[in-house]
Amino acid sequence: MSKEKTVFVCSDCGGSSPRWLGKCPQCGSWNTLNETVAESPGGRNRYASGSRPALNAAQAVAPLSSIEASDFERTATGLDELDRVLGGGMVEGAVVLIGGDPGIGKSTLLLQALDALQRTGLSTLYVTGEESGAQVALRSRRLGLDHSMVQVLAETQLEKIIATIEQTQPAVAVIDSIQTMYSEALSSAPGSVAQVRECAAHLTRLAKATGVAIILVGHVTKEGALAGPRVLEHMVDTVLYFEGDTHSSFRLVRAIKNRFGAVNEIGVFAMTERGLKGVSNPSAIFLSQHSEPVPGSCVLVTLEGTRPMLVEIQALVDGGGPSPRRLSVGLDRDRLAMLLAVLHRHAGVACADQDVFVNAVGGVRISEPAADLAVMLAITSSLRARAMPKGFLAFGEVGLAGEVRPAPRGQERLREAAKLGFSVAIVPKANVPKKPIEGLTIHAVERIEQAMDVVRELQ
Repeated sequence: MSKEKTVFVCSDCGGSSPRWLGKCPQCGSWNTLNETVAESPGGRNRYASGSRPALNAAQAVAPLSSIEASDFERTATGLDELDRVLGGGMVEGAVVLIGGDPGIGKSTLLLQALDALQRTGLSTLYVTGEESGAQVALRSRRLGLDHSMVQVLAETQLEKIIATIEQTQPAVAVIDSIQTMYSEALSSAPGSVAQVRECAAHLTRLAKATGVAIILVGHVTKEGALAGPRVLEHMVDTVLYFEGDTHSSFRLVRAIKNRFGAVNEIGVFAMTERGLKGVSNPSAIFLSQHSEPVPGSCVLVTLEGTRPMLVEIQALVDGGGPSPRRLSVGLDRDRLAMLLAVLHRHAGVACADQDVFVNAVGGVRISEPAADLAVMLAITSSLRARAMPKGFLAFGEVGLAGEVRPAPRGQERLREAAKLGFSVAIVPKANVPKKPIEGLTIHAVERIEQAMDVVRELQ
């Protein structure tokens, strides 16, 4: 019996190599080549449909101005926070990929969404490859979804799933998960790069041809990235990540890619005995409840997609040893080191011999540079053991020259803070609104030294 030929496929870009290499020759990633069975080339592309066109046959083209463009019709899922992340609801024929750590609540959220959709009269289908139908039914009873009419199919073979979707024509179908599916056209095992890419391509083509919205559940690697080739993210319309600590009751759903809405939009859920419930005011989660102001705490107004959200930044500066540590949770560690250098050079605050710990309360991850000013003020407050005044907040990007740069949509941030009862703010000069905001005293600064002087006067 002849030995099966193997190739090495990159898990990032899907490129192949006849032998193992430390570095992928296509995308340059290290240690991403995985061995898989090579597929025999077919005589015709398996994605082709209908009769073969003539060789070099010209196709009709049209200018953009003559193409009719209309907005996408959206169907609300019944979960407001999920609709926010999707851009307003499910779009006909859209393909959504959702990933997250095991047990974080992906299947629970999608089962709740399908049940809400079918109660509005739409047909839904839940395809499970990891559980039996009885296990899915048991979960629905636990979530309180009594008398649910969601159609369930326990199957892993791609061809049978496609035939079922074409026959039943559901409005929304969930594939849980794409790593358990396999196609008979390939001999490799389910979950391999070739199988994941093949199944996702066929399901995407099915969604575009029939108008069925398909949601794919994806596993994640130890690093938190979606398992399988990165080409999977390019094939779908929307990529959602489920974030949050499994020991916490709060979950975040973040849009990394969305062809039908804003990226970096965030939805906040609370895990309860009856499943996931949307949190309409997430700022309450990320603000600690102190009876009196404490040193090392500063409130930031961050922007997640289109939503301004208040987050508390906490800092602890303590006596360090010969090699002081720099640790940040929810913030970029390299940016923390840069901010400490700016703080020393331009504000005269030295932390070279101190341990510095910075944390964003509530497990939220902040990636925008508008958090710079709040981080530096929290560090200074902890070092000097002097608390910020009650109702104080700050935001703004700090450059290497010590300048405080404006943050996008500053007036929306300030209005959100005033709505929640904050009374004092330090912001970049360019973010000062033309009309005063009732109940909010705004101090405009252009450099970090000015911000430190204002804080000393307020304290």
